[in-house]
Amino acid sequence: MAEAWLIELLKGIGKFFINPVVYWTILLLFIAGHTRIKQERMNYGVKIFDVFAEWRNTLRTSLICGFAISVITIGAGMVFSNEIVILLAIVTIILSITMRFSLLSPSYTIGLTFLILFIFPLVVENQTVISNRGLFSSTNFTSITLLLGIMILVESILIRNVQRNETFPSITLSDRGAWVGQHRIKKLSLIPFFAFIPNGLITPFAPWWPYFSIGEETYSLILIPFLIGFDYLAKGHFPVHAVHKISKFNALLGVGILLIAAASIFVPPLSIVAVILAIIGKEFLNYKYRVGDRLRRPFFGQLQNGLTIVGIIPGTPAARLDIFIGETIRKVNGKRVATEEQFYKALQSTGAFFKLEILDDQGENRFVQGAFYEGDHHELGLLFAAAPYRQKKSKKSS
Repeated sequence: MAEAWLIELLKGIGKFFINPVVYWTILLLFIAGHTRIKQERMNYGVKIFDVFAEWRNTLRTSLICGFAISVITIGAGMVFSNEIVILLAIVTIILSITMRFSLLSPSYTIGLTFLILFIFPLVVENQTVISNRGLFSSTNFTSITLLLGIMILVESILIRNVQRNETFPSITLSDRGAWVGQHRIKKLSLIPFFAFIPNGLITPFAPWWPYFSIGEETYSLILIPFLIGFDYLAKGHFPVHAVHKISKFNALLGVGILLIAAASIFVPPLSIVAVILAIIGKEFLNYKYRVGDRLRRPFFGQLQNGLTIVGIIPGTPAARLDIFIGETIRKVNGKRVATEEQFYKALQSTGAFFKLEILDDQGENRFVQGAFYEGDHHELGLLFAAAPYRQKKSKKSS
């Protein structure tokens, strides 16, 4: 038996690399990163993050979550058909063509896959043009809804793990016509997990296993690449507060869906209820957040008594110092600053050394000092809510 499991394990890993979602994810990351860098150069005249920043710091979480999900799917004996794996990949790719990472929530990818699996046989039965030929006829809907609840919780973990300086800054006009900063909480992650598909060398090792079978007697392992993405705009919220709020309510949604999915083991119709609630719940969560953020005063607006830090360029002197986005610079080398022009003028007044007076999250003043070294960013690497670089450049040329 051990030899059969080892063979199927290796075969399952090999199937991971023939799944188009793996290569589609790389393409998505490249396109999204290239588009973002182009916008960064238009706003600030410099690239802030590298091309694969939307994926950075998600690998460890993805592997840990994938391992945990694999233990659950293998331990419970959750069997999916090859058609389900293929359909999930197709739905994921179609939803991501728009480059809207928010559509890559499990609520949409798994939810839409479930609805197609549920509706397709009903449609085929009432027409004579398309022959079903057993396609999607063997589907365990409970296992799909259980996976849906689990993946929504994984999505919440990924959102919660977004760090303070990992969100993507940009500039926009406020309702009053002033330039303000905003941040995108945006990530893309690939969760690899093992599951069973019919026909292989693995045979049942206990009377109750596999618990979520689809009528087959032998099974094979497959490593499924599951793509999760999210994209939230924080204009009125401080990005860290937005991360905590979104992840909290998303986790509550995941727990609720998981409980309903578990109940569908005994009452199968509850599986369709879980899927519909997952889609509606996600839409409601996104709507409430957007409305709440829009009604707030811009967090990164222009102030009279200082400059709020909108972003920090990695690898610059600012990134080495104890400075964070959202804090306010009040003085530079002893001089008060309220505009970007005043900041740079005061910064260059003392040569290679500088001293900043900063107002932190608790509203307390603290001092940060440092020095420029050869090859350092000449503007310290801090980004503010000011007119975009392209606008400044056009004014200078004119």
